Amino acid sequence: MEMLQKQNLAKTYSLTVVKSFLVWSFTLGVCLLVVGFPLVFLMATIGVLSAIVLQSVLPASAVLLVASSLIGINLLLVIVGAAVLTLKGVHPQEVSWLHWLHGKGKIINNPIYAACPLTCGVIK
Repeated sequence: MEMLQKQNLAKTYSLTVVKSFLVWSFTLGVCLLVVGFPLVFLMATIGVLSAIVLQSVLPASAVLLVASSLIGINLLLVIVGAAVLTLKGVHPQEVSWLHWLHGKGKIINNPIYAACPLTCGVIK
């Protein structure tokens, strides 16, 4: 009985770690694309310039090499960042700026139209 509880606890812990890693990798990827747009623009500029420079040395595969290097570095940074945050024990639910993970949605107010003062009394 006790061994079964330990196995269930280990499965729950491993699922929590995997879930935390996946949520962190998704969140960091989205933040890189949305918030880090100037960084992405700078990386694209450097990539174009380095592809032009490498074109004289590697005429057939300079663009492929630069593009795969930039994509690989970005993916590696996102995965390493997610792994570090997961291994440190920072759960995405504990971070205050990730409101969508807390499960508390915003209260949606009913729309108030400009004609409502004229027509609201008629409907009721």
